[in-house]
Amino acid sequence: MIVHTRSVTVAPDNRLLSEAEIEAALGELSGWRCEDGRLRRAYAFADFSAAIAFMVEVAFDAERLGHHPDWSNVYNRVDVTIWSHDLGGVSARCVALAGAMDVASAD
Repeated sequence: MIVHTRSVTVAPDNRLLSEAEIEAALGELSGWRCEDGRLRRAYAFADFSAAIAFMVEVAFDAERLGHHPDWSNVYNRVDVTIWSHDLGGVSARCVALAGAMDVASAD
């Protein structure tokens, strides 16, 4: 079964990714890095309203994926950390959510 979000398609297999799979995924994502077994990225927007609009849009993708980021907002910045708490590292859902965030940030 495939789960479709507004911006990405992901197989529901939520297994941990290997280091090679993470590196390959980072090559397809924009501005993400893997640090301490977590995906991280900082976004900067034109203003507070744009940052909050991004967070609201991504919240719907996160719900569809059943995977939620650790994030914070200060004015026009959104700092994001994604990992699978239950699996203890980066999973396919982490990469799908990061991809959804990249699409949302381009809107």
